[in-house]
This record gives sequence, C-alpha cells and structure tokens, in this order.
Amino acid sequence: MPGKLIINLSYLLSRPTGTSTYALNLIPHLQIDHTLLVTQQITAHNCYIIPSNQTAEQGLRGHIRRLSWTQFQLPQIYKKLRSHLLFSPIPEAPLYTQCRYIVNVNDLIPLHFPNRSPLTSYFRYYVPQVLKQAEHILCISQATAKDITDFFGISANKITPILLAHDVNHFRFLDLPTSNYFLYIGRHDPYKNLHRVITAFAALPCDYELWLAGPFDPRYTPALQTAAAELNISDRIKILDYVKYQDLPTIINQAIALVFPSLWEGFGLPVLEAMACGTPVITSNISSLPEVAGDAALLVDPHNVAQITAAMQAIATESGLRSQLSKLSRTRANNFSWAKTGQSTVDVLSRYL
Repeated sequence: MPGKLIINLSYLLSRPTGTSTYALNLIPHLQIDHTLLVTQQITAHNCYIIPSNQTAEQGLRGHIRRLSWTQFQLPQIYKKLRSHLLFSPIPEAPLYTQCRYIVNVNDLIPLHFPNRSPLTSYFRYYVPQVLKQAEHILCISQATAKDITDFFGISANKITPILLAHDVNHFRFLDLPTSNYFLYIGRHDPYKNLHRVITAFAALPCDYELWLAGPFDPRYTPALQTAAAELNISDRIKILDYVKYQDLPTIINQAIALVFPSLWEGFGLPVLEAMACGTPVITSNISSLPEVAGDAALLVDPHNVAQITAAMQAIATESGLRSQLSKLSRTRANNFSWAKTGQSTVDVLSRYL
C-alpha cells in the first residue's frame, strides 16, 4: 500500500458539518503521497477501508467505538502500512504508542461552555494528552491557537494556525433578487446564540422572516420554537432542518443577510461562505470571527440584543450599506482558498515525514 503518510477520516459524517467539510475540501489539495483511512473508496485516492459505525451519527456508542478503534486498531494499521506519520483532521490519535502524528484542532468550545456540552470531559482529559504527544498541532485560527496555549499550556511554537477556505465554484455571487428573509446556518446549540437572534429579530417589522438552516436537534430546537411562540413570531420563523450542500448557494444569495452572532467559533465557515456569495454578514466581534470577516461585515457584541437588531435593521433598510458590504465581502473572500490551505498544510506535514 503506497504512502508513508496516512490520514484518519474515521469520523466523517454522511451529512457533512464543519469538521467533515474541512477534511473533504482539504484532501484534494494535499499534493503529497498519502493513504486515506475511510469507510468507502474515494475515487483517485489510495484508500484503506475501515469500519463505518464510528461517528456521531451512531451517537455516544459511535464515539466510543471510534476512540477504541483509534487506540487499539489504528496503531496496527499504522504498522501494517509502514507509515511514518499519521495526520488526523480532529484531535484524536492513539496514546502511548510509537505512532507519530499531527492533529488539527478546530475549536475548544466545550471548554468555554463546560456546563452545556457532553464533550467537556473528552476535551478536558483526552485531548490534552493527544496534543502533548503530537509531533505538531495545526488549528484553524489564531483564536484557536491562543485557546490551545491558554487551556493546555502548550507552547505557541508547536502550533500552526492555517485558516480554512470556501469552494469558489460553489459559493459565489449569483446575482439573484434579494428575498425577505434573514438567514442563520448551523447547529442549534446554545453557544450559537439563537435565542438572542430570535429576540433581536422579533423587534423588526413584520415584513421579514428568519430562516434557520441546520439539523433539527431534539435537545435545543423545541426551546427555540417555544421562544418564537412566546414572542408571537412563530409564523415568521422558518426552521429548514439540514439543507443539502447543493442548495446552500441559492438560499444564501437570496438572503437579506447572514446573521451569525455566535458566542464562540473556531473559524465560522458560514460567514466565509456567505461573504463569497456577496451576502451581507452580521457576526460577532469575538473569537475567530473578526479574523474571518475583517472589515467586510457588521461586527456586534453577541450578548447585546439591541446591537443585533440594529444591524439587521440597517442592512434591511439601507441599500447603500447592503451594496457596500456585498462588494467588500466578495473581495475579502478572495483571500481564502483551499489550494492555499492545502499547501500550508503540506508544508507542515512534509517537515515531519
């Protein structure tokens, strides 16, 4: 089996979210000999087939199976393929073995909000050991790099931030008429700040709708529906559930704005994807989001409902502002590319092969 570098994609989801999107877009731009550990063959890649029941789609059991496989089976595969280096796009790797590895860290959100995440123990006890034993650590923003140092005391010299990107052939300006809705894209977890988004939206005139594009979550979505009902705006809130990748550019292009005032992000892909489409963006002035948006978005205090409302009102009613943000967004998005992300990743991996 060719390739001294193996890439562990055991966690990939059939309905990609952030971490899966990162890997699927990065891999084609890794111009370096490698073998993918995947559940099914990917065209034009060297692949080693692994079990398929090890993801979040199988719930907690899926996570436990993957961690067990990572600790006990992955070292055997590493040896069988005569690997020199393992790359994992998430912070998982076998501990206390002879496997040399580099991992990527997207965020440490469960440590920022420990009372709200079932993954807090995973990030508090397992991830630090993975990072300490890693040859090197990649991450997706300066904000995440700072978190790694602040939470775990790991030297900045061991960390390389490499920003993400967008698919330029997919997320682009389509010159479609603007419809009457504001758009949010992502999960419904509390740190996404959707309760404040809904409250802020309720202060706008009845001419507008708020569309929430993201998978229905029985833990959190009903509470959002209740909040909308209490504000008497249920008829103006549209919960779309998971939106297929091919459908995203159209709904982004036709939105008045993307509203994404998250309480914390490792990067914030929806912000960049909306900017690439020329859709104005309202996002937070904290964590990684200013790194992504620069001066091409309206940055708000995510805890300040009045600021979120004012930003939505301004974009909805001021055509000059909307046009200016659209142009700035597209220019800003041009600074990001998966080819650049891939080359920067190869530069680091090559140093350790």
